[in-house]
Amino acid sequence: MIHVLDPNWQNQPFPPVEQAESEPNGLLAIGGDLSTARLLNAYRAGIFPWFTEDQPILWWSPNPRMVLYPDQLKISRSLKKSLRNKPFRATLDEAFTQVMLACAAPRKDQQGTWISPEMVAAYRKLYLEGYAHSVEIWMGQRLVGGLYGVALGCVFFGESMFSIERDASKVALVHLTHLLQARSFRLIDCQVYSTHLASLGAEEIARSRFCNELDRWCLQESSLRGML
Repeated sequence: MIHVLDPNWQNQPFPPVEQAESEPNGLLAIGGDLSTARLLNAYRAGIFPWFTEDQPILWWSPNPRMVLYPDQLKISRSLKKSLRNKPFRATLDEAFTQVMLACAAPRKDQQGTWISPEMVAAYRKLYLEGYAHSVEIWMGQRLVGGLYGVALGCVFFGESMFSIERDASKVALVHLTHLLQARSFRLIDCQVYSTHLASLGAEEIARSRFCNELDRWCLQESSLRGML
């Protein structure tokens, strides 16, 4: 059963994630809005929005869940070479909207984008309120890669990344992971499986375990503000 959310009730509780559909994997609810209160409630419960511009808001909690434990990050020999030899410069929260728009740009392997103007506006509000963050990778003054997501307690919920120079998105993840380790973050949510993330050390875990870890670590105090 797919639950319908009330767009006028921003603090409406989400249904239990165990009620999500198995096909399509993780679809739990439809409707509502992208208010800060609803988005934060969703992340704390292991739920995230994903929908295209021609769809209503769809809320997901897939099983299993793809995660990266910061101390399990794998850096390949070729990535170490890029980190050592390429003139990459990393920053935090200096170009959040620019990163989101770059993530929304058309890609060869997909039609359209799920990062609509509505999503950009909602996450920019999260950024201004201190919940959303971006890592930017520069070559000189040119933005060549980056990622963005939401930080709650000791958990970082990754949303999207982009790269226009080889390895630039991977370099962004390396820098993010080092920042998270410095602030004792325990978990990076990667949402669903991809070979790209698996190559960097991400793994799939049961949704029940993921939600248990959120209950524990989203309540911890931590922050990325003031880093880099």
